[in-house]
Amino acid sequence: MALEIERRFLIKNDNWKEFINKKIYIEQGYLSKSLDGWIIRVRLIGEKSKIALKKHIKGFTNFEFEYSIPRSDAETIMSNLSNTIKKDRFFLEIEKKSWTIDCFKENNYPLEIAEIELSNEKENLFLPSFISQEITGLTHYSNFSLAHNPFSEWKEDFLTTFKRN
Repeated sequence: MALEIERRFLIKNDNWKEFINKKIYIEQGYLSKSLDGWIIRVRLIGEKSKIALKKHIKGFTNFEFEYSIPRSDAETIMSNLSNTIKKDRFFLEIEKKSWTIDCFKENNYPLEIAEIELSNEKENLFLPSFISQEITGLTHYSNFSLAHNPFSEWKEDFLTTFKRN
């Protein structure tokens, strides 16, 4: 069974940049129309492409099944989707843990989100100095929601929670 146990955080400064060991560009789109049930995502990463099925289970644990698909199929699907996001993903190694930072593009700029996958929900976690507010479980920050309701279109009450110090 494929489980993803992940916590997500807003970022308060650029201190994370000293830990970068890899960068990729991602475009992804969603075939699903709502957060209820399974989320179906198509992702283009360089010359690779994948389709994923995700479903929230509990806490910060999800089912996640991801499969490679032909690039031409993924491009055809993406060209017919309006709910898409683009982002640079940076990979970091901090205190022997792997973090990713997603720096969103276009309508979701300047949003930056840090993510870490854990082995279980009770795992102790060292939070680096660049971490701000935890957003795990806040659905308006999910990639799916950002594809449907971009950060640049958020109302002022949501934006007050996004303060980069």
